[in-house]
Amino acid sequence: MAQKKKILVVDDEPYIVRVVQANLMVEGYEVVAAYDGLEALQRLQEEKPDLVLLDVMMPEMDGWAVLERIRSNPETENLPVIMLTALAQDADIERGTLLGCDVYITKPFEPRDLVNAVRRMLEGMEEERLLRGVG
Repeated sequence: MAQKKKILVVDDEPYIVRVVQANLMVEGYEVVAAYDGLEALQRLQEEKPDLVLLDVMMPEMDGWAVLERIRSNPETENLPVIMLTALAQDADIERGTLLGCDVYITKPFEPRDLVNAVRRMLEGMEEERLLRGVG
């Protein structure tokens, strides 16, 4: 049986974390949470998630800085990152893209759309690994 994929949800709003967590767990994913940017970096090292859902506006360190750290670290540079944020201006979306996020979802969001985005990202990674003969 395949190992459960692990997702790190990073958001300073506990309600958002609970909604996302519940929807992903129903789909069979393992979910770990962080409530600010510094905690996110710590969880990345400890948990080695397969994907990160990342808010932007958070205490300690914002999501932009976290994303930059993820992309600048050879161990995590290819880790899929989905931004999940209330920042919906074109400039914000462009910044997320330039910094290397894979998908940009704005709040309020439809939980089903989020789950589908996660599934597509993880399935795409699996296909790529199989094509390269890895794993």
